[in-house]
Amino acid sequence: MQAIILAAGMGRRLGELTKHNTKCMIEVNGVKLIDRMLTQLSRLSLSRVVIVIGYEGEKLKNHIGNRYDDVLKIEYVENPVYDKTNNIYSLALAKQQMQEDDTLLLESDLILSDNMLPMLVESKYSNAALVAKYQPWMDGTMVCIDDDGNILNFVPKKAFRYEDTDTYYKTVNVYKFSRSFSTDIYVPFLEAYSKALGLNEYYEQVLRIITLINNTGLKAIPVGPHDHWYEIDDVQDLDIAEAIFAQGEERLKRFYGRYGGYWRFPQMLDFCYLVNPYYPSPRMLDELRANFDTLLTEYPSGMRICSLIAGKCFGVKQDYIIPGNGAAEFIKVLMESTEGRVGVTYPTFEEYPNRLETSQREVFRPTNPDFHYDETDLISYFTAHPVDTLLLINPDNPSGNFISMQGVERLLKWTQERGMRIVIDESFVDFSHDYAHNSLLHNEVLERNPHLIVVKSISKSFGIPGLRLGIMATADADVVARVRSTVSIWNLNSFAEYFMQIFNKYEADYQTACEKFQKERDYLMQGLQKIPYLRVIPSEANYFLCEVLPPYRSREWVTKLLCKHDILLKDCSTKMGFDGRQFVRIAVRNRRDNDMLLEALQDKVEKE
Repeated sequence: MQAIILAAGMGRRLGELTKHNTKCMIEVNGVKLIDRMLTQLSRLSLSRVVIVIGYEGEKLKNHIGNRYDDVLKIEYVENPVYDKTNNIYSLALAKQQMQEDDTLLLESDLILSDNMLPMLVESKYSNAALVAKYQPWMDGTMVCIDDDGNILNFVPKKAFRYEDTDTYYKTVNVYKFSRSFSTDIYVPFLEAYSKALGLNEYYEQVLRIITLINNTGLKAIPVGPHDHWYEIDDVQDLDIAEAIFAQGEERLKRFYGRYGGYWRFPQMLDFCYLVNPYYPSPRMLDELRANFDTLLTEYPSGMRICSLIAGKCFGVKQDYIIPGNGAAEFIKVLMESTEGRVGVTYPTFEEYPNRLETSQREVFRPTNPDFHYDETDLISYFTAHPVDTLLLINPDNPSGNFISMQGVERLLKWTQERGMRIVIDESFVDFSHDYAHNSLLHNEVLERNPHLIVVKSISKSFGIPGLRLGIMATADADVVARVRSTVSIWNLNSFAEYFMQIFNKYEADYQTACEKFQKERDYLMQGLQKIPYLRVIPSEANYFLCEVLPPYRSREWVTKLLCKHDILLKDCSTKMGFDGRQFVRIAVRNRRDNDMLLEALQDKVEKE
């Protein structure tokens, strides 16, 4: 068997990275694509490797040099008109070589897990293609296959239909052809197709014609969700590939550094970010989809109308509420405009205190092993250490600590008597037991406590982080005016505005989702408590803070879970308040995902 690598293209979409080099000379985590591919090919029993070169071909040849002579016989075919042709012509230039041996056909801009080429070579099929179940990031040629793995059709870009994506597989652009297939079928069709339609075409279009008129027995070999691969066409592809193929703790750093956008990595389970797995309901999603075109192409309303809609949605007067581009918009405005000392509890959601000067923070640290505290603890500490503003995250993040409504009412009275401002973030309150009675978003509560500011991220319990929606509510007219003057008049997009407009129609579904979530949280807690190296701290939020017990360390453990199982957890060991102790935060997802996590954790127990 031989390998043919197509490496003649210019890679214009990579801009400066390919200004003086062909695409396969790009480095992913310090290793050039061509070096990685040749190293993988060197582990196979190949008669030779044929590389079709074109753009900056001499540089590629000089780079490869004689470094692989002891493991690979490398030959070159040159495409002199690489700037006027597509890969059908590059392959046509190697048609003689294709007819001399069984062939592995690869494109040089691919990065593949080490197991994928052996998977294809060792398969029992003489003619086959590696394929992957369609995911939204994929582009290019798709195939449809039957239950026996036969490729029934190649679907080019022009014939792509989003309503059919459940049936699509993406070609990985790695093929195995027998010598007889190349000689008797593929090359004759290649010659006829090129003669009829020209050289500015793609070699997979020939395969499409063949499958339409001839039962060739071309098989699809689906790769698994943890068989990593990527096709690098632009700088974003390169960035994603570097995250996927990073090793050890470097991989963890790269994913943490993205701060979301994990939908680009469908093989990964995100137990790091925190959302309700059971909302929005299917009916609500259907209504959003039905209005997608209008919402995308029309301007959203300004602040006055969006405040009106937010007030309707959450049952608060328009004058008291401000909708925002996520709670983060309000955190920045509030903290950076806060004067005097601010009472903070550690560990906590650090976005708030990080917006303050260090000298402004008066820090309370619970001394119990679970980092739990109540209103009495706060009153006692901040009586002895007076502050101008008290910050309360309720439930707290990452501890899951929750102060009941009775306790919060006591805090409201105490702070008012002391002339203190109190900021309460209730982003996770709807996950608490008896949640319907735990929110402060009521006119009478705000009016009775004009020193109170309530912040709520709608991303969390409502399961819509992509809409970037949050609210702030207070009866303090000066605070409302200051914040409204700071944020943009169009700080909401039309989708977020429409979500608030229709929410009340689906409020019963939301209540059902919250109740279902609480049962799922109990289920996950029971499963986590069976893992001997974890100490699970009870929580009223949609996550658990877990202590990683010796001899394990949280960073190392989280890294191994990501690299081996594609599961991402939040390492909390570096957060303020843990003092070097080993903690992770684990989000609650749906039953399927939670079972996959528990299986991965149990797998570690059984192997050790």
